[in-house]
Amino acid sequence: MIDLLDVNVWVACVDARHTHHSIARDYWDRNPSLRRAFCRITMLGFLRIITSARACLNPKTPAEAWTIYQEFMAISDVEFLAEPAAIEEHFETLTTASAFPHRLWTDAYLAAFAMANGCRLVSFDGDFSRFAGLNFLHLTP
Repeated sequence: MIDLLDVNVWVACVDARHTHHSIARDYWDRNPSLRRAFCRITMLGFLRIITSARACLNPKTPAEAWTIYQEFMAISDVEFLAEPAAIEEHFETLTTASAFPHRLWTDAYLAAFAMANGCRLVSFDGDFSRFAGLNFLHLTP
């Protein structure tokens, strides 16, 4: 199985002052041989957030952010997943459900991405639980 980590998990793993750092590290340490993945959205979000002084307690330079990302990618059980061909069907289904809130477009995309790849989505964001059929691990304090 592959876990598709949401941006908030990647950020919490690297920022020791993050509110959920210990929870993210515990998730990582309890599952040392688990395969974990970035997709383009989580990679971009990770790079954006760790370089933002508004979002990160210890913001990195773009070069430092790339180094951290490349260090993750050098771990044998971390990979980058390309967008699967079947994503659009899942994405449309999730976003045309009744009462779909406009603020969840990116969440729906990540859920569809995980579903189309047969991944489990891992996040601190409980909103993912609204997507029927999604294999979701909600990390909570």
